[in-house]
Amino acid sequence: MEVVTKIAPIILALIMLGLGLGLKFEDFTRVLKVPKDFFIGLFSQLIILPIVAYVLILILKTPPEIAIGVMIIAAAPGGVTSNILTKFANGDVALSISLTAVISLISIVTVPLIIFTSADLFGITNIAQNISMLGIALKMFLVVTVPVILGMIIRRYAENFISSKVEIFNKLNIIFFIIFFIAAFYEERENLINFIIQAGLITLILNISMMLIAYYLAKTFASGVKQQKCIALECGLQNGTLAIFVSTQIFGTDILYAIPTGAYAIIMYITGLMFVFFLKNKS
Repeated sequence: MEVVTKIAPIILALIMLGLGLGLKFEDFTRVLKVPKDFFIGLFSQLIILPIVAYVLILILKTPPEIAIGVMIIAAAPGGVTSNILTKFANGDVALSISLTAVISLISIVTVPLIIFTSADLFGITNIAQNISMLGIALKMFLVVTVPVILGMIIRRYAENFISSKVEIFNKLNIIFFIIFFIAAFYEERENLINFIIQAGLITLILNISMMLIAYYLAKTFASGVKQQKCIALECGLQNGTLAIFVSTQIFGTDILYAIPTGAYAIIMYITGLMFVFFLKNKS
């Protein structure tokens, strides 16, 4: 995991910079204009997703090391991939962007809180020395919040140039994400089958069940079909790079805690694309 540990902060910062370049300050004010749909998505991802993950861990009697890895991926915000697949599914892209942006920014508080609470519940004690909730929050601020804000500032002062290149930045983010996971999987290629065996079942169930729960919750409370599609995909497609970064910061190079992230990353693309085809014709 040494290569992954070194490149994770760089790749994550580049991805978040790309996210910031695709944002306008209006993406945040939109939340105030249509609060209901936003808060349904926020509640689904920040509250229901970690609860579902925790319940599955108890039901499946998941080992503590795998369990904390599952909670790390459950705590992670959505990524740029969710914005792109929402567009493919004819969902509410503006809502997807708002959810990704806001949840990514507040993740510097929510992610450490969920993970350290989970570690206490599971009796995990081998957290890296001198690592605290505040320490992780500060590191996340540097590689998540600062690049997003920097990207937004650049866009504000170079709107004409940046706005015409948003699709390129989105594609670059996907490329960065793929490069990162190819590097991660190559470095741990001998353990890949073991990863899927150990964490594949719970991550598959978590991914599918959460997209379905979010979809039907949004169907009941959200304003329309486009919003249902968006919220379902936002809750199923997590920022795997951020999850790996957090895992390596807390547990060092111990690959065991990152196994669920790798398994989830493989699974979410397959199920996400299948879900897009399922949703595309919904109207």
